[in-house]
Amino acid sequence: MLTRKQLELLDFIKTRMDKDGVPPSFDEMKDALDLRSKSGIHRLITALEERGFIRRLAHRARALEILKLPEAMEKPGFSPKLIKGDKVDPPRDAMPISAIYAMEIPVMGRIAAGVPIEAISHISHHLAVPGSMLSGNGSHYALEVKGDSMIEAGINDGDIVVIREQNTAENGEIVVALVEDAEATLKRFRRRGSMIALEAANPAYETRVFPDHMVKVQGRLVGLIRSY
Repeated sequence: MLTRKQLELLDFIKTRMDKDGVPPSFDEMKDALDLRSKSGIHRLITALEERGFIRRLAHRARALEILKLPEAMEKPGFSPKLIKGDKVDPPRDAMPISAIYAMEIPVMGRIAAGVPIEAISHISHHLAVPGSMLSGNGSHYALEVKGDSMIEAGINDGDIVVIREQNTAENGEIVVALVEDAEATLKRFRRRGSMIALEAANPAYETRVFPDHMVKVQGRLVGLIRSY
């Protein structure tokens, strides 16, 4: 069973490929589905791929292949915007939905919540996050968590963490720390005189302690996004 948006996207891709022989760009898909950001298209493409309807071809730009179509799309007169049951009346006591302020922030790649990995310095894509998650007026960015060393702080492998860019931290805050200008890791920050302790939230990992000149704070955790 596909959602309305998934059907709309699959129909748009098929129509465009039938007409031009090539799939549409992500910008064209975003505009066609009236989405605010390309991150929504990434999620829809991933969902269609996981369900076996399309395949992304590696190392080729705009490379999508349609593997199959749902039965509904094979019927004459199909329109994904007119699927029966797609829109229903709200529950009797439902509160009206108000617009939620959102902002796009760059996703800089992966951050280790385990053994530190290479420092992240490139933007992989952008992600829309609720404005209420962004603290203060500073810059923000997002990172995908790799590892389980912060699991007891509620941060799981695969989560997206939202980071406020700053170079200082208070004891006990969870930060992105750059170690020796080479390794980036997500840990709880503790200052011990002239030493910095980077604490895991998993007893399987040891606390790592460095001279303060070897650790640079790159930002503080302000939010978390999880997909199920």
